[in-house]
Amino acid sequence: MPDQPKASATQVRQIQAEQRFLSGPLPPPEALEKYNQVLPGLAERIVALTERQSDHRQRLESLVVRSNARNELLGQVFAFVLAAGTIGGSIWLVSIGKDIGGITGILTTIASLVGVFIYGRHKHRKELKEKQEALIGPLAKS
Repeated sequence: MPDQPKASATQVRQIQAEQRFLSGPLPPPEALEKYNQVLPGLAERIVALTERQSDHRQRLESLVVRSNARNELLGQVFAFVLAAGTIGGSIWLVSIGKDIGGITGILTTIASLVGVFIYGRHKHRKELKEKQEALIGPLAKS
């Protein structure tokens, strides 16, 4: 093999990379313009699709919120009916001379209600604290 001459000049290639961080569902305007160049009207179709998806997501979120509110209300109503029935039965036991069973039923029901209330409050405070830390955490680091 004959000797190949070595390049005396250093070849330098400059690569420019452009990073884009999108915070919304739509591509940047430059990309939409390029889509229209490829297929006329494509940008409008993309925007319409994004609008339909956004409406759909908002309807689903609204449905979830209403469903959660209904479930909470039903849970409270059923808990009230159950507690009232248990206390009513316990009072009936006391009235027929079954004092120990009746008083135990009343105290157990009241203790259960207080326990669920305290647990719910504790859980709610913990969730609020986690949300605050999630929001404030990135701000505190910068």
